[in-house]
Order: sequence, then structure tokens, then C-alpha cells
Amino acid sequence: MWLTIGLVVAGCVGVGIANSGDSSDKVPPPIAQERDDTVAVLARSSASQGVCYGWELTDYFGYGDPVSVGSNLGDGVAVEENSSCPRWLQVGVRIYYPSESSESSDNAYVDVTGSSDFSVTELRRIENGLERLGITKEAFIDDPGWATTRAAVMLPLLAAEVGAVEPASTPAPAAAAPSPLPDPGSDLWRDRWGYLLAAGGLLLVTALLVTIGLVQRRRQRRRVVPAQRAGADPASSRTPERA
Repeated sequence: MWLTIGLVVAGCVGVGIANSGDSSDKVPPPIAQERDDTVAVLARSSASQGVCYGWELTDYFGYGDPVSVGSNLGDGVAVEENSSCPRWLQVGVRIYYPSESSESSDNAYVDVTGSSDFSVTELRRIENGLERLGITKEAFIDDPGWATTRAAVMLPLLAAEVGAVEPASTPAPAAAAPSPLPDPGSDLWRDRWGYLLAAGGLLLVTALLVTIGLVQRRRQRRRVVPAQRAGADPASSRTPERA
């Protein structure tokens, strides 16, 4: 009898746990583009500052592997206890999505950890700086994948801000564009200079002919007037006689 009661109770507990797990929302990981972009940014910062940076996103109810992990060494590569990372910083995020039947609210737990050469004060100041830069608890709850990778990208900046590492070097400015070549001149003049010269010559000849014509016409008028005066009728110059 007691054995039967024990089996019934154990079965009820097991069903309750299973239902609790099924009713909770699964924590979405960051998409591939977000992970790839974050790895690229962290790789540049790590090469400049000599510190490994990473992230780890886990489900509060989950067991085993995290939802997402990555670092400057690549997607899926953690920095904690990694022989390639004597100095490291990592943002760890645990998302709590309770079941629909639960009265508790969604929550996110954020923790910045690092190697032993980072003090507790420095780690806490870096952690507090995330919210100041807009990576709030609400952001982790609404979009855990995006918020976790953005928090990881902020680690190099915040670490330099608190004086834990040297600021990352800025990329060298791009080389100045070469100065433009001198203007080769108008294509119209270069391609049609022969036609333009010919047209100019015709205009000059036309102007010369017009000028010559005007001069000759004036000369002809001067010659006609004296001839008319010489051939005038003498009677026309007499005075009329009296009747």
C-alpha cells in the first residue's frame, strides 16, 4: 500500500515538473549575424588590448549546455578557463521565464566575471555601466540574444573606462584621395577644332566682303552727284521773264 502511494506521489511530482518546464518560454539565442558581428568586434578589441572578451547566455531552468556562448576566439568558444586567455572578461546572462501558471514575473540576472587580475570593484563598475549604456534588464528580457551580444561588445569600452585595460587603438585614417588631374580642356574644341577654325575663317571673309561693298557704294554715290551737277539744264537756272 505504501509503495503504491509513493509511486502515485512521485508520478504527480514528475508530471508537475514536466508541465512547469513545458509551459515556460524557451530562451532565444542570438542569431548568426549577431554572433558573427560580435566575434569580429571582440577580436579587434582583444588584439589591441590583450584581453579576451566573451559572453554566455543560459536558461534559468535549463541544465547542461548554455543557450549561447562565444568570444573573440569564435562562436561557441568560451574564455573562462581557456588556456589561450590568461586575461579575460565575460558577461553572463541567465534568463528567467516562469510558467504561465506562475505569479512571478520574467527576470534577467546579469553578471560580469573575469580573471583574477580584475578586482571585484572593477567588475561591478563594468556591470553597472551596461545599464547606463542602454543594455537594461528589460532589454535582456525582451530580446536575450541581442542584448547579450551587445553587452559583450560593450565590455572593452567599459573596461577601459574604469581603468582596468588600456583603451583600444583607433584605426588609422584612410589615405587622402589623390588630387584631380588638370582639366584637359573642352571636348568640343579638341574634337572639332578644324570645323571651328573654318567657321571662323568664313566669318572673317564675310565681314571683309561686306566692308568692301560698303566702301565701294559710298564711292559710287560721290561720283554720281558731281555728274548730275555738270549735266544740269541751263534754262533751269534762268529767271522767268516778265509778261
